[in-house]
Amino acid sequence: MVTKADTIWFDGELRPWDSANVHILTHTLHYGLGVFEGIRVYRRADGQSAVFRLREHIERLVDGARMMTIPVRYSVDELMAACVETCRSNGLAECYVRPIAFIGEGAMGVAAMENPTHVAIAAWPWGAYLGDEGLARGVRLKTSTFVRPHINSQLHKGKVCGHYVNSILAKREALLDGYDEALMLDTQGYVSEASGENIFCVRRGEIYTPPYGSAILGGITRHTLLTLAGEAGLRVREEPLTRDMLYLADEVFMCGTAAEVTPVRELDRRVIGSGSRGPVTETLQARYFDVVKGSDDSHPQWFTRFEVAGR
Repeated sequence: MVTKADTIWFDGELRPWDSANVHILTHTLHYGLGVFEGIRVYRRADGQSAVFRLREHIERLVDGARMMTIPVRYSVDELMAACVETCRSNGLAECYVRPIAFIGEGAMGVAAMENPTHVAIAAWPWGAYLGDEGLARGVRLKTSTFVRPHINSQLHKGKVCGHYVNSILAKREALLDGYDEALMLDTQGYVSEASGENIFCVRRGEIYTPPYGSAILGGITRHTLLTLAGEAGLRVREEPLTRDMLYLADEVFMCGTAAEVTPVRELDRRVIGSGSRGPVTETLQARYFDVVKGSDDSHPQWFTRFEVAGR
């Protein structure tokens, strides 16, 4: 359950949480045309709060809106400032931030070209998406019967509201079958991603992940791990992966803003490697957490720092 905060930023002003409402004929509610982001704020070892890769997230939000022909009247800098303002107004030193741009009420046809665009930003405390045990022990995946749409069926490089119905179907199917998460293939049968995470595997010391040009989201956490792996001297190969390559991998792990770095211990009832978090996954996971909330200051450009009153 989402822990209710005090305020939500809505079209340029802070509103009480319970007053940040929309009309039942809001176009995005009916047709799904909207874009959103998920962003984490960490309280670091020095006691400061820092939004992780805020600019990259907001740039992706604005770029996604442009791809989807949704006009947004706010600049990247204005939306970044609004995210920080939302965290401060709620006294949240560590939290999850959810900006969304969506189409409001007006015409109810499919296109609704003249309907207004609304932008809202909410923030609330949120721990490990797949649980603390999942971060340490690993999770169980099931290959979904639902596939990622073809690259010309939708625009995969934006976080588009309606596109997540595909992920929801896959996730619910996995949970109903007793698994933690779903692995999704593309229309050619190659590994794409999980329902909300990018995926990696390790085989004989090398890391593999589907290429950016495939039907995957260009994950910001994915980019972070590619950078950290390179700095650690680990070779990463971006190339098409088949499902059996994951079965035979020494390690499999997923990443995303919500999931952070989560190992996979089982896929389709096949144990991956030793059946627990592997050494490469553990190395990258430890480095990632040291960067985002520890003492590693090697990437100051990734952080937007702010103070929370009374903290």
